[in-house]
Amino acid sequence: NIMDGKRKQKVAELPQKRFYRQRAHSNPLSDHSFDDPIKPSDKDWKVHYPTMKEDQQVEFLDIGCGYGGLLVELSPMFPDVLMLGIEIRVKVCDYVHDRIEALRCREDKYHNISVIRTNAMKFLPNYFKKGQLTKLFFLYPDPHFKKKKHKWRIINSTLLDEYAYVLREGGLIYTITDVISMNEWMVSHLDAHPLFERVPEEQLESDEIIPKLYNSTEEGKKVYRNKSKGENHGDGVIRVAVFRKLSV
Repeated sequence: NIMDGKRKQKVAELPQKRFYRQRAHSNPLSDHSFDDPIKPSDKDWKVHYPTMKEDQQVEFLDIGCGYGGLLVELSPMFPDVLMLGIEIRVKVCDYVHDRIEALRCREDKYHNISVIRTNAMKFLPNYFKKGQLTKLFFLYPDPHFKKKKHKWRIINSTLLDEYAYVLREGGLIYTITDVISMNEWMVSHLDAHPLFERVPEEQLESDEIIPKLYNSTEEGKKVYRNKSKGENHGDGVIRVAVFRKLSV
């Protein structure tokens, strides 16, 4: 009917970021309010993926997904893989949700991507079973430059234990940053962990995901814009490091 048509047209309009802006930094250690399941089996994923098959489960996870650029890029590349973005900021998460809804309405695609608002530093085991995920993404994570805030960094020894738990053997962790100290921090922690090994550069040449890491996200685009102006907070060099989970 006419009302449904108008509603569909309204939903199909892509959201504008200016209505969803929120400060870039959020304290992941503060007590935010989340509606998290007690255990993975309590989560109803059909709400997020209405067309999912009975035996499907989330396999790709973008932690700190921002405005959802990577999800949108990878969705048509892996149409049979369920992908999820996690974002702690309320307005940014709302934007990604509205963006996905609009894209689905426009093209009847993107049914394999979704977003949830939660704290990845606290609640990953509430959502994912042991060995469930095949890929984890950390794209331009907040470097938290001050030493007293290093405990806020999304990669550390304790969190790597959790990432190893939810990642299956042979699964990959992708990292990218333009901040050399952050790259060194992530690489050193992953190198030191007994369950991860770095994937050699030559093996990454055949990985079709690698080119999508650079500027598919809002943060990545900002890095490239600032690089052209000489205004980066990093050193202007973008570094990728990929690690594979080893067999136990």
